Amino acid sequence: MPKVSNILVTVPTELHHRQLLESCAPDAKFTYCLAKNLADKKVRCADVVEMTDEMIKQADVVLGVIGVDKLKIAENLKLLQLSMAGSDAYVAPGVMPEGALLANATGSYGLAISEYLMASLLTISKRLHQYRDRQPKGTWEIIGEVKPVYGSTVLVVGLGDIGGEFAKRAKAMGAYVIGVRRKGTDKPDYVDELYHNEDLDSLIPRADTIALCLPNTPATKNIMNRDRIYAMKQDAILLNIGRGNAVDGEALCDALDEGRLWGAGLDVTDPEPLPVGHRMWNTEKLLLTPHVSGFFTLPETHERIIRLMADNLTAFIEGKPLKNIVDPETGYRSL
Repeated sequence: MPKVSNILVTVPTELHHRQLLESCAPDAKFTYCLAKNLADKKVRCADVVEMTDEMIKQADVVLGVIGVDKLKIAENLKLLQLSMAGSDAYVAPGVMPEGALLANATGSYGLAISEYLMASLLTISKRLHQYRDRQPKGTWEIIGEVKPVYGSTVLVVGLGDIGGEFAKRAKAMGAYVIGVRRKGTDKPDYVDELYHNEDLDSLIPRADTIALCLPNTPATKNIMNRDRIYAMKQDAILLNIGRGNAVDGEALCDALDEGRLWGAGLDVTDPEPLPVGHRMWNTEKLLLTPHVSGFFTLPETHERIIRLMADNLTAFIEGKPLKNIVDPETGYRSL
């Protein structure tokens, strides 16, 4: 069994989180801080301590996020348990210290992001964002017809935890759901048809809504290019919560401005953060949020991540299999 003396926790924690984590490794020293990208955000946290290089050097286990540039000084690292599902930056050759395990937080975000996707779909379908834009002007007028989810065809690209949870909700509302995944032929009950990524071109013209629930990999970059965006059904909706580079942003804005699509909802953009003055900010049929669907804005997401960390910390110390170990070849969790 590996010896764990120093555990660095870089996610927000409250007292009950710390009690849970420390009960998993009572003989270890715990150091709590916030990763730089979290320090200025509105997250629940008992206190904030700045992370130092010395903390990273001493850590046997890191629970949370640490900059990839800092991993080269993580001399003792045996396990990095990420607080996010996306692990693409960590699987590049030479990033992780030799012999260290990498696990992600897949499974923690399905509730939050699937509800976000459903809220976005309903908002766009019913034009609620357009009515909200007119509210400060006191404009009392009907914009036009709206679209139903019931009876529509929803194409979910990426049928993991997040995509699967969204597919369940779309199905429950009466949509015909088509799922797309990398591999596997077992069709879940909440999907009417199941295909693989290579079938995407034949599926896009069928969909009233396309929801991208994908990690950042070479295969997903620009997966919705100009040709595919322009192959979408007239008045279709595009949603993206994975990575901004999955969508050709210029092509999407062109299609929206030309009236080819009903609307789009993006929680992720390329670049990110989106610069002031970018055309997306002023694209009327685009619902835009600053990568908030899977953050700690939903407290239950925070709780799920801490529970996963506790489970994997216990398993690691006891020499048992861990959940969500990342396959360095694919960037996805190992099945």
